[in-house]
Amino acid sequence: MLKTITLGTCVSVQGTFVRALPNGKVEVRVGQQLFTGSPVSQTAAA
Repeated sequence: MLKTITLGTCVSVQGTFVRALPNGKVEVRVGQQLFTGSPVSQTAAA
C-alpha cells in the first residue's frame, strides 16, 4: 500500500508502507531507503 508522508514543512515522500510508529509517525520505503514522517490525511476525490 502506498502512503504519503511529510518531512518538515514542505517536503513530501510517497512510498510503500512499512509500519506505524507509537509516536503517530509512519515509516515508508522508497527503493532501499526508509523515511519517517507525519502521515498526510486522506481526502475524498470530488
